[in-house]
Amino acid sequence: MSRCPITYKECGSSKYSKEGLKLLSKNLSQNPDLPYSAAEQISLAGKYATKLSIAGVQPKLSVRLNVPKHRFEVVDRGGVYIIKPPHPIYPELPQNEDLTMRLARIAGIDVPFHGLIYGSDASLSYLIKRFDRYGHGKKYAIEDFSQLSYHTRDTKYDSSMEKLISVLEKYCSFPVLEKVKLFRMTLFCFLVGNEDMHLKNFSLIRRPNKVELSPAYDLINSTIVIEGPDEFALPIAGKRSKISRSSLCKYYGSERLELHAKVIEDELQSMYEASQVWDECIQQSFLSEEMQQKYRSLITERCERLFQ
Repeated sequence: MSRCPITYKECGSSKYSKEGLKLLSKNLSQNPDLPYSAAEQISLAGKYATKLSIAGVQPKLSVRLNVPKHRFEVVDRGGVYIIKPPHPIYPELPQNEDLTMRLARIAGIDVPFHGLIYGSDASLSYLIKRFDRYGHGKKYAIEDFSQLSYHTRDTKYDSSMEKLISVLEKYCSFPVLEKVKLFRMTLFCFLVGNEDMHLKNFSLIRRPNKVELSPAYDLINSTIVIEGPDEFALPIAGKRSKISRSSLCKYYGSERLELHAKVIEDELQSMYEASQVWDECIQQSFLSEEMQQKYRSLITERCERLFQ
């Protein structure tokens, strides 16, 4: 019995469930084709890199879904989705990112539509829908915190979690609400080992009626892949590792974000309740058993530090 890489639900002998296909397009009646192997996707990502201006650890492609032809097409403009193929060095990144984004949604974090899709060699690539597109060719303005704080790609780690707060206060329509979202994201990233949340992984989106934090993206359990000493890319109270409950809640939540004690307690309770159902999602994921166990072990250790 196969499972759909978009919904994680059983789909018999098919690659995708009917529900998964409808999430891609209500008019999609058969499995979509990604006519490239993992190696071919990586090669194409290099070819299109200068046109797309997409950089980072993972190769990326801009694609759109041609529904009549039931296939994804690589484009240099007008893309609706971003595809990240398997990485030649770091194992199971597509499966890891897709799972982490699902856990984020359970935790009450806004995430775009995403899933896994099969390549021509049966490899799995990560697919995420662009959240800056709407209507017919219209775009929301998106600015990451590196731009907003006058940093560059080379200095995206030269900041702190405290300095993110001033960006919210300066640009957001309702800073208090965005501070709660930032606190929630901080707790989540700690629990799932996302140690690479630098300035370019936080963005503001300018909608017609307000400026707010964008939907989350690039969430991944980097700890089980890289196994480095840091727990945060941007330090809290001058520390990137050995982060405590006090650092997260008393110092960052209460003193720096200026959140009321009841708000902090409610966020902790909600995150605890979410963490209690994550294991089922991990078990359903497309990570290998070994990586699933590493993921569980890390969450268990972090939960003990945060909730006990």
